[in-house]
Amino acid sequence: MKRLIFSKLCKWKDYPLRKPILLRGPRQVGKTWIARELGKLFDTFVEVNLELYPQAKDVFYPDRDPRRICRDLSLLLGKRIVPGETLIFFDEIQEEPKAIQALRYFYEIMPEQHVLGAGSLLDFELEKIGMPVGRVVSLYIHPMSFLEFIAAGGEHPLLEMLVEHDGATPINDPIHQKLLRLLGEYMAVGGMPEAVARWYTTSDFSPVNEIHRTITDAYRQDFNKYVGKYEIKYVEMLFNIIPSLFGRIFKYNHVPGGYLKRELQSALELLIKAGLVHRVIHSAAQGIPLGAQAKPDIFKLIFVDVALAQSMLGLDASSWLLKPETVFVNRGEITEAFVGQEMLAYSCYDQRPQLYFWQRQARSSNAKVDYLLQKKQQVIPIKVKSGSPGRLKSLRLFLDEHKNSPYGIRFSALNYSTDERLRSLLLYAVAQMMAVDREHIQALL
Repeated sequence: MKRLIFSKLCKWKDYPLRKPILLRGPRQVGKTWIARELGKLFDTFVEVNLELYPQAKDVFYPDRDPRRICRDLSLLLGKRIVPGETLIFFDEIQEEPKAIQALRYFYEIMPEQHVLGAGSLLDFELEKIGMPVGRVVSLYIHPMSFLEFIAAGGEHPLLEMLVEHDGATPINDPIHQKLLRLLGEYMAVGGMPEAVARWYTTSDFSPVNEIHRTITDAYRQDFNKYVGKYEIKYVEMLFNIIPSLFGRIFKYNHVPGGYLKRELQSALELLIKAGLVHRVIHSAAQGIPLGAQAKPDIFKLIFVDVALAQSMLGLDASSWLLKPETVFVNRGEITEAFVGQEMLAYSCYDQRPQLYFWQRQARSSNAKVDYLLQKKQQVIPIKVKSGSPGRLKSLRLFLDEHKNSPYGIRFSALNYSTDERLRSLLLYAVAQMMAVDREHIQALL
């Protein structure tokens, strides 16, 4: 299975002034697989899992000299390490803080040596020791996007058509129905690489659902690694309830049990730092950047993966495989979360993405747009309509009050159309909105 980020890593491989890379993202999104695929492009690939092979931690003592580290690794593993020809991959690098600190010296002293690091709980260690600013690059890995999902199924012509489509011409109905069916499969299977691989191997949803349960259990087992004993119950409770809160502004006093904000706030921040939950923050959106007019205390939450969320809620995700158009109507909050997940997947890889939404603050008004997209100097409002498009009052109100926004976007299961200020895109075309171009998708073909 190929990933869009692979094209960026290939450019890094050939760039003479490269810096070491940290692959960041939650467990099971494919960080190790990506590193191993890149390793196939080198004469030698040296993988060191610092959790599985703790003896290797000793190579980072007594100093952080990269030349000595490479020499000792070569002796320890019995592999030749040749700068420019060897890729070194430190997996679960957070297990040894000095390994993270050593990365800066690879850039300063030995930049010709290709080095990758990755870790599922990396952000917690970076908070303690700091990031080697300007000397190490972070790349953020997310669950597989819909484009990556259909590429894994060999649907390359559809992939190219989606990227090259003009965004206005209706798609022929048989092709549209096929894409809706594939999107239904994605909504059921999700973007976790292991689940995707099992689906395309077996075409059976039962083993896919088992993988979903295994992954969520693994996330729960990780709580002990970054949560204090007194906080575990709060983290566990929020982890279980957040999938049921999609599409709603999160309020601590709405969490069952009568908990206080001070009891839950730090637990929520831990889940966000672990990459299991993403915050969608309110912005007035009267200018750019969107964060300049953000209100961090007003936010919605989406889970790391829509299929995992449905599994945790006990929903029958297999219904997506039978009548996806009907399910889109009945599960609008899941559809909205899917669009957010797609926007994250197509965001710039070298910075932590942040999603925003808008809601009119006037009393008694319920006008809301689900997401905001900054495109150059403009703000584009986005509304997700899982069923009938309706009158789109909120989207039109936003455009009336934000004169610098040239148009709005509606995502639905209906075919493409456009008018002066509204563009209707299909739910499977988020990549088109995010301007994923043909050169970018070469990594998937």
